[in-house]
Amino acid sequence: MFDLTTPRGRIAAAALELAGDRPWADVSLIDIAAAANVSLADLRKAFGAKSQIVAAIMRAVDDEVLAKSATVSDGQPKRDQVFEVIMSRFDAMTPHKRAIKSIAAATPADPGLLMPFLNSQRWMLAAAGIDADGPSGFVRTAGLGSVYMRVFNVWLDDDDPGMSRTMAALDTRLRRGERTLGTIEGVVGGVTRIATDLPGLLRAAFSGPRRPRPEPREPQT
Repeated sequence: MFDLTTPRGRIAAAALELAGDRPWADVSLIDIAAAANVSLADLRKAFGAKSQIVAAIMRAVDDEVLAKSATVSDGQPKRDQVFEVIMSRFDAMTPHKRAIKSIAAATPADPGLLMPFLNSQRWMLAAAGIDADGPSGFVRTAGLGSVYMRVFNVWLDDDDPGMSRTMAALDTRLRRGERTLGTIEGVVGGVTRIATDLPGLLRAAFSGPRRPRPEPREPQT
């Protein structure tokens, strides 16, 4: 999952291994540098904080899922495609579950991870063939993020190798979210149309009715 020929890859891999051995809150940057066999200066060049290392781990999972996204059938309903992509993500994380559980327990509300998290959700939508750009795309991204976090918490405690509880929770949440999203996207679509037409509406409102220009008059001699 990591390119161990690069300092960034070695640092992320070392951090994940340490998180599997002890609580993430007890893992220091010095510990990570030593495990990755890099200096603190090199670690600082690669990452500015532990949260940035976590973001790199999230991105590595993204890359692994995206590399397999071609196996998702284009003929499937979108909900089923999202289901396959998210389950593929849980598959990719399962070998590192103990470490991820340690990290999740220590960083439940780290603001530095919000944008990396939303970017992951955006790429998961893209992997499922769903547009995640613009206002509607943001709604979809936020909606999937809400679904994912709830199912992620189920996955953390799901000891079944077949992840039956996780699959059931994901299916339920996606079906519920699909119904809600249809309503929300209608509202977003209306707001988007208003925003697009706003310059023209303002010009019409403030310019008033146009009066015909008078015909030029011949100069009198």
